Amino acid sequence: MLTSVLLLAGMALAVAGFHGLIRWSLRAPRLIERETPEKFGLAFEEVHIPGANGKLLFGWLIPSVVAESAPALVVLHGWGGNVETMLPLAPPLHRAGFALLLIDARNHGKSDADTFSSLPRFAEDLDHALDCLQARRGVKPVRLGVVGHSVGAAAALLAASRRRDLAAVVSIAAFAHPAGMMRRLLKAWHIPYLPFGWYVLGYVQRVIGYRFEDIAPLNTIAHVRCPVLLVQGTEDVTVPMAEAELLHTRRGSGTGGLLLVKGSHDSYDELDKQIGDVIDFLDAALKPENQADSLTNRASGEHARIRSSR
Repeated sequence: MLTSVLLLAGMALAVAGFHGLIRWSLRAPRLIERETPEKFGLAFEEVHIPGANGKLLFGWLIPSVVAESAPALVVLHGWGGNVETMLPLAPPLHRAGFALLLIDARNHGKSDADTFSSLPRFAEDLDHALDCLQARRGVKPVRLGVVGHSVGAAAALLAASRRRDLAAVVSIAAFAHPAGMMRRLLKAWHIPYLPFGWYVLGYVQRVIGYRFEDIAPLNTIAHVRCPVLLVQGTEDVTVPMAEAELLHTRRGSGTGGLLLVKGSHDSYDELDKQIGDVIDFLDAALKPENQADSLTNRASGEHARIRSSR
């Protein structure tokens, strides 16, 4: 009897230890910002946004150069990133007349810690930032958009699939499915799918409280009503280019396009040369008074240009 109890206790400790190892291995590294928008000569305000579970989200609010209410964008980094990661996008978007709110997700940058990070929690943080931005003076609440990278891009698509008050989404390097992303990660760590990888995927879904199938961008994008621009690095080995093409085929009723840019998952060497395409997309969606061409025509033109450049 005692032997059985000790055996069960030992197994329970082993399982608990394995679960702890999974959480530790998949935790997001926290990088603290060193630079601020002052690096680019931009005026900004540090903000602390009330978020889920009583946590505060750190962010930079960069007002528009336009005196009156302006269209606005929430900008969200990827796994292990922070507001500084996305800072290079701020100058051209600011010059284009957008108000910007760059935020740190929980457990990232200077935002509060929480029990774990996940795609749905990134989306929760994004929702709180959007709600905060809608209430700010100098922002046109009916003209809101989101720019996200990697997990932040997947979160942007998840949030947009649930909201009807977004006018545009720019998704940079979003993966098609969390399971595929995790399987690539486990393979890189030389962890066999059976029996360990399979168990890890199931455990993660139990912890975050969502089935991967329900939050996968290839499924959520079909429910997004606003235009979506998918931006993908041609040398990205973390998220293969085929996944961006798959997401492009799964778009819902909203228009948009697929923009291929030279660069890897975290480094877009020539995005500054093509940022005009991103701004044209955002202008059409968020500034309808400046819309000379339909989004449908723009999407068709972009897609044709992308196809011909491959």
